[in-house]
Amino acid sequence: MQDFLKDLNQNQHKAATTIDGPLLILAGAGSGKTKTITTRLAYLIECIGIPPENTLTLTFTNKAANEMQQRALSMISNAPHPPLLCTFHKFGLLFLKFYITELGRKVNFILNDSDDTKRILKEINKDIAPLPLVISEISRYKNSQITPQEALKWAMEEKYEHIAKVYAQYQEFLFAKNLVDFDDLLLLPIEIMQNNPKIAEHLSQKYQYIMVDEYQDTNFLQVTLLKLLCLKHQNLCVVGDDDQSIYSWRGAMISNILNFQKDFKGAKTIKLEENYRSTSTILNAANKLIANNKERLGKKLKSTLGEGKDIALIHASSAQAEAQGIASRIKELLDRGISAKNIAVLFRINALSRSLEEEFNRAGIPYVLVGTIRFYERSEIKDILSYFRVLVDLNDDFSLLRIINKPKRGIGKTSLERLNELTKHYQTSIFGLFAEEKMHPLIQEKIGKKPFDVLLKLFNTLKELQEAFKESPLGFIEKFEESIRLCEALEKSKDEIDRVGNIEEFYEVYRERMKRNPFLGLEDFLNELALRSDQEDVEMRQEQKGLEGVSCMSVHSSKGLEFDYVFIMGLEEGFFPLSGDGVDREEERRLGYVAFTRAKKELFLSYVDHRRYRGDIREDLAPSTFLKESGVLKTISKPISKVPSKKSLIPTQNDAFKKGDCVIHNILGAGRIVEVTRDGGKTKLKINFGGMVKNIYADYVHKV
Repeated sequence: MQDFLKDLNQNQHKAATTIDGPLLILAGAGSGKTKTITTRLAYLIECIGIPPENTLTLTFTNKAANEMQQRALSMISNAPHPPLLCTFHKFGLLFLKFYITELGRKVNFILNDSDDTKRILKEINKDIAPLPLVISEISRYKNSQITPQEALKWAMEEKYEHIAKVYAQYQEFLFAKNLVDFDDLLLLPIEIMQNNPKIAEHLSQKYQYIMVDEYQDTNFLQVTLLKLLCLKHQNLCVVGDDDQSIYSWRGAMISNILNFQKDFKGAKTIKLEENYRSTSTILNAANKLIANNKERLGKKLKSTLGEGKDIALIHASSAQAEAQGIASRIKELLDRGISAKNIAVLFRINALSRSLEEEFNRAGIPYVLVGTIRFYERSEIKDILSYFRVLVDLNDDFSLLRIINKPKRGIGKTSLERLNELTKHYQTSIFGLFAEEKMHPLIQEKIGKKPFDVLLKLFNTLKELQEAFKESPLGFIEKFEESIRLCEALEKSKDEIDRVGNIEEFYEVYRERMKRNPFLGLEDFLNELALRSDQEDVEMRQEQKGLEGVSCMSVHSSKGLEFDYVFIMGLEEGFFPLSGDGVDREEERRLGYVAFTRAKKELFLSYVDHRRYRGDIREDLAPSTFLKESGVLKTISKPISKVPSKKSLIPTQNDAFKKGDCVIHNILGAGRIVEVTRDGGKTKLKINFGGMVKNIYADYVHKV
């Protein structure tokens, strides 16, 4: 019965079998935390006899939740029901499905994503600016449980008074349209439980044992939620690493893990310090680096894998030379038969990837740029999601107006404005107007017969699609494409982006999801997609197709991943760590620690003497202090190669381009200029590369 406990080390075993009262498992990178927490869940169910439905395990990503569930279920033999293991936000979504009516809301609510939020705010106030600040402040208000009224009362400047008023309008819009945003998935359950203590007591009695992964990433609302769920008991086990707290910019509070013993009286702490991932050489550098932080509970990782190779230091004169040096090292690894998928290049600033991509293309090194454009935020995918939203609720004018001319239907701006006037006057939706036959003559008079006929046909098609989904959720997607013809319309366009391929990829995601759960409602499908933090479904499809390459990503994106060979580029002061007002030096150091501990076998660190950034050349850059703090900067190699500054890369007045000039691009080859324009002080060229016309900044080509 306890065979699954045999593989644990002493501290892992102790953590897995300590079940009552608050417990902090302080788990270093690569110390087997997932194995420990899933074994603890199996121990509760299989050995102690706790019913699975009385446990709750919360984490931060769907990928982590799925992996943990599979591991736990493999150790449980006779559980009639699987334990609930999901993300915080998925738990909030499930909670609201049962209890959102307590707020006077309907259960068929739809979850917004970030793009929807932008559109709503622009609709509320067309002149709103700066939009990123408004979005950030509204999210901060919600995550601090500050109401619009409180935000207005406490506003110290006119700018924040304006934001508070927009916040109030935004909340009214969400309520009226039965929408919730990402922050609401935590905020609304807390409001419901605080206003209805019996619901909190019921859930606390239901979930007698609660576990939380990545506790260092929790924010104010998540800890508030946990305290409500622990109202009738203190059986809360959290697993985390204060040295990997790197998300303060999105509300994570390192104080939550540092103060766990104060927040939950009598809490025990068990440290997991044996590392099963990296060599001693890599861990020694990581330990030395993070030891410079003051705000930490303190632990020291010990490798179980032996000494390993020395950390390699790459010192280059420029970004181009740095990229060449990294590429040449990776070429050597590939020539040794090492798979590209076991290699990663990490950077603190996304802009640093440009020189790397150029060099990889030149050298023929396969690579994958991770975490750039989110699949579900591409315009063609958003169009399909908007169609699905309208199918959930035909009165959803917000989504309808996005797709009313996609594909083109000839509904003009004036017609839409007149429709909007009618909806306001009769206090209904566009569909509501068309649903009343007695309104048809008035609508025709206002917008004209042709637009009226087109819209009437569209609503009839949408009602047919609603029935098609009810009859066959799996076969619905074929009927949808046959009726709406999005792919057909895009195939006729001359867009360089493979939008049809993206749509077909999305359709495949839909089919796979419906095969796994044939009873999934359309609104449930939409809400699950909105919860995805990255391109998880698409990545799964890419793996099935066998696509692989060197992973290039930011340090933030690398958290939770591991690779045999890791390159960290841009280790200069001001680049990694960042510098300036508002920069938390200790969090920058934690980022360095995370980056170092992604490497299993070999670690390569690079820095340059100068690099171009945001149009400027930064000269005489100092090596990152992290190189010294980690003990790596002892013997500095000479620059790999001094790349001469080509006149072509930094055009002067004498290099002025004109229409008809022949130019060379390092990657695209030879082309001829067909147009020259100025863009924000920079010269932009339209160049014909053998029939393929591209807009290119002049900095990236030189005359033949």
